[in-house]
Amino acid sequence: MTVTLADVAARARVSPATVSRVLNGNYPVAASTRERVLRAVDELDYVLNGPASSLAAATSDLVGVLVNDIADPFFGIMASAAQGAIGEVASGRAGGEKLAVVCNTGGSPARELTYLTLLQRQRAAAVILMGGSLEDPEHLAATAGKLAKLAEAGTRVVLCGRPPVPGDANTAALVFDNRTGARLLTEHLLGLGHRRIGYVAGPADRTTTRHRLEGHRAALAAAGVAEGPTVHGPYDRRSGHEATAELLARDPDLTAVVAANDTVALGVCAALRERGLSIPDDVSVAGFDDLPFSVDAVPALTTVRLPLHDAGARAGRLAMGAEEPPTDGPVAVPGELVVRGSTAAPRG
Repeated sequence: MTVTLADVAARARVSPATVSRVLNGNYPVAASTRERVLRAVDELDYVLNGPASSLAAATSDLVGVLVNDIADPFFGIMASAAQGAIGEVASGRAGGEKLAVVCNTGGSPARELTYLTLLQRQRAAAVILMGGSLEDPEHLAATAGKLAKLAEAGTRVVLCGRPPVPGDANTAALVFDNRTGARLLTEHLLGLGHRRIGYVAGPADRTTTRHRLEGHRAALAAAGVAEGPTVHGPYDRRSGHEATAELLARDPDLTAVVAANDTVALGVCAALRERGLSIPDDVSVAGFDDLPFSVDAVPALTTVRLPLHDAGARAGRLAMGAEEPPTDGPVAVPGELVVRGSTAAPRG
């Protein structure tokens, strides 16, 4: 049965006019009301129908770029590169550029699904999803359904730094090889002589976290070295700072700490200095991603460089059909070990 504007209004307990205002963004609406309307849109899977959808499909110049946190350089670099590529290779139906809109989910699975529903409703020309995904079967199934409907409507879907949804063999995907990058990083520390290595991981329910942790553990297992303490937390500086105290409490003799990313590594470094420990003389620290500030940290961070700009730009070209999508499954995007001053052989 076709879902109407009135159905959405009834579910959200507002007037149809309020639903229209929220969806069109042409009139101020209270934040709580807006959230109820968007939740109803998502729950009912409301999209334009009939002649209206044909009109939208014929005129849409919209491209949605979904990120977890636009303030995080990891996402900002990729989103900026994608937006630039879209502007260079694509033009709207009136001769101007496509309108690339960055949708900041804040890491919320519900918000991600809502944005996908709204982009479907607007008949977006393309959608790019960036970064790791939530490892929750219910969310993955819901996401797969949204992406399938987008593709059926003619929307190009591209994943950048994100593994494909299970069962989806058609979506173009650029997947960072986090496992290999993490393995190389830990092998570097093992080669220096470290045997007591702590790990500050990202959120336990994210694919990026799992893949990087698997690479780290694979290197330890291959060398016959016991795994050190691991602490999970957000991908931010505060997480690294707070996790360091727990790591040292669990193993005061740690000689190295691997951080989930470079931002977390900065928090680790700050916490070590506060305890009077020198980097790398007392404890070596390594990050991941090679964000722009990494080379300017003191000491400069050993890390794994991901080609974030190149991946984002390629995602933009794929989204606009300026580059042929891969025909043999996801494209593995390798990382590169970058050794700098934050790691050295342990004392003694």
